[in-house]
Amino acid sequence: MKIGLYFGSFNPIHTGHLIIASYVANHTDLQQVWFVVSPQNPLKPSAVLLNEYHRLHLVYLAVEDDLRLRASDIEFKMPRPSYTIDTLTYLREKYPQHKFFIIMGSDSFQNLPRWKNFELLVKNYPFIIYKRIGFEVAETYGAITTLLDAPILNISATEIRDNIKRNKTIRYLVPEKVREEIEQNGYYK
Repeated sequence: MKIGLYFGSFNPIHTGHLIIASYVANHTDLQQVWFVVSPQNPLKPSAVLLNEYHRLHLVYLAVEDDLRLRASDIEFKMPRPSYTIDTLTYLREKYPQHKFFIIMGSDSFQNLPRWKNFELLVKNYPFIIYKRIGFEVAETYGAITTLLDAPILNISATEIRDNIKRNKTIRYLVPEKVREEIEQNGYYK
């Protein structure tokens, strides 16, 4: 099976993430897209992160009705911080029957040389890159890449957290089940 791995903190998962994942599933030959919830991203501060199990649960709620999309807690079982190359090495050993692709925005792709063992990533894994405004892919670092013009929504998890803190609605920014769960549990207050 061809599986796209969409890594992120998903703090919280929002409509923009889901639209990208759905677009990738619809416009490539991937059979599934896995949302790999990162407990701790080595390039981001963890102080503002909701507990990883709560974030994972929100992803499950967001994708539960779509068989093409799946929530993954694979990085919860690994040393922290999470490094993509380590996760992919583990997945390749655990699921040798699958072929894994890395899904990311063109903004993140520009930072690839800062990633641990990025040379091994570009040598061993294909990338599906969705374009972000202002971040052209001028250099592929030798990677096999597929560029997609996915719909771009200017939604950010930071904006959603700020709205919650200011008692403003997050309706339509996140799936309804995710909004209900966040509100019922007082997340991000």
